[in-house]
Amino acid sequence: MIGTDSNHCRIVAESLSGRREVDEKTHTSVAVLDERLERLKRLGGAFSKIAFSKNVDKLKSQQYAVPVGG
Repeated sequence: MIGTDSNHCRIVAESLSGRREVDEKTHTSVAVLDERLERLKRLGGAFSKIAFSKNVDKLKSQQYAVPVGG
């Protein structure tokens, strides 16, 4: 499980740095990490103040266009 977690982090970090294309895997990883962050925030206390960077928030707001073959 830890390897999977770090893989999502790596994909997002590489996408933000430009080392990989922002693609479906990037958006899937952001969604997984976002869901996990929301669970963590529900624990309350100091956890409730944890947030993604502005760059990740911007990435979250982008729509991913799925190519349709033809």
